Amino acid sequence: MVNLLRNNERFMKYFFTVITVLIISTNSFSQTQKYFDAPFGGGGGFIPAWYVPNVDPLNLKLQEIGIPALSKSGLFTTGGAGFIYIGFVKNLRIGGMGFGGSMSESVSKLGTDYEAIYSIGGGGLTVEYTLPFIKNIGVSLGAVIGGGSITIETFQNNTGFTWDKLNESTSENSFTRLTDNYWLFTPTLNVEIPLYRFIALRLGAGYQFTFGNSWEVNNNQTISGVPDDLNGDAFFIQAGIFAGFFSF
Repeated sequence: MVNLLRNNERFMKYFFTVITVLIISTNSFSQTQKYFDAPFGGGGGFIPAWYVPNVDPLNLKLQEIGIPALSKSGLFTTGGAGFIYIGFVKNLRIGGMGFGGSMSESVSKLGTDYEAIYSIGGGGLTVEYTLPFIKNIGVSLGAVIGGGSITIETFQNNTGFTWDKLNESTSENSFTRLTDNYWLFTPTLNVEIPLYRFIALRLGAGYQFTFGNSWEVNNNQTISGVPDDLNGDAFFIQAGIFAGFFSF
């Protein structure tokens, strides 16, 4: 799964290339059609989103360290998504998506700098069904099936660093990285509003369910006792601009 996540950017690049080729083919075919009894076409684009994970267990630990609590209202993520109607099943479309984002808090006390960084990301296959009784816009119910991760990093620094002593550990400077890899299943509701035949505005929301959580610390060392509710489950909303060919 880790390799899948690391290659997410490459996957999205290849995916959008395929989407572009298929859209051109679909557009050529559409020139001979005057009326359509189901949505068709496809596209892809930039998708900013706002994810709201549960950080309460983490904030309790940060309080012990003396780092301010992370925001409970969520964090901003960026990513991409795309889809294409498969044609032989009316109103059904498949695609892919990926996202990532982070938030942080820091403080300086008595000459010591403290910081915590929380990062979340993931991606996967999307399967959606566009409601046939709604015309002119696309309203689609579906789900994302894939993988994701959370990374939590904490820093404590109060002495300078030199190249000669870079490998020497001290009690004054410390760093910890926690990583949680998991599978995700995310029910979604997305609405695409065509602004033009080749441009559409997307609005959407969903809830990310995670399972198979696997926590590690620093250099892939196992860690026990992590609270069960410290995971990637999160509500999110998103909005973005898609380019492609859209006929709802």
